[in-house]
Amino acid sequence: MNQVEQITQVIKGLLKQQRITYASLAESLDMSEANVKRMFAKQAFSLQRLEEICGILNISFSELFLLLERKKERVTTLSKEQEQQLVKDVKLLLVAVCVRDAWTIGEIIEHYQISEHQCIQLLARLDKLKMIELLPGNQYRLLIAQDFKWIPHGPLERYITHYVIKDFMAGGFKEAESFRFYMPGTYSVTSIETLRRRLEELTREAASLNSNDAKLPVSQRKRIGLMLAMRPWELEQFQKLRK
Repeated sequence: MNQVEQITQVIKGLLKQQRITYASLAESLDMSEANVKRMFAKQAFSLQRLEEICGILNISFSELFLLLERKKERVTTLSKEQEQQLVKDVKLLLVAVCVRDAWTIGEIIEHYQISEHQCIQLLARLDKLKMIELLPGNQYRLLIAQDFKWIPHGPLERYITHYVIKDFMAGGFKEAESFRFYMPGTYSVTSIETLRRRLEELTREAASLNSNDAKLPVSQRKRIGLMLAMRPWELEQFQKLRK
């Protein structure tokens, strides 16, 4: 997909989000609805027309291209080697988590026991692992998707199962932002598919919100753990009572 196509898709998404129809857009642009549809179909936008559309959407050119950058295709899965490198070095894993959340080098070394020199070295390793692209001035571009998925039964999943989830669930869930819910049930195939689809939608929404908040400084954000899970399962004590 070329950049013009990507811009068109971003604009269409913003129009849909703001519930602006082609008819209302045509009225605002003083054009016929047919011409607006033709403009989108042919992806033929003059700079002046693009600026007018941005004005209707209440965004600037720079904000449009920032959204375009975030929509670029990114790596959705890591290789086994990448996962192994992460789990065997806790500082590398920490910096990988931080860059996924758009932390700057300054924010990383301010909050963790990592020197600037160490941080740059760790970023260089993430660059070598193709998880980020190092840019001049110790800046970087993230190459992995917000909602990337780990390898089933791979190094990351084993690490998360043995350490992360255990540590996460051991908390008291007493903070104001905390929420804990578990409800077993007996569902039809249709209902199970509905639940699975909605969980996937929530996962995508969480990833999108995290991406949108990345522009804020770390001081205005809070690290949150969100766990979603569903599988065919029955408590072992219940299974023992089955005939």
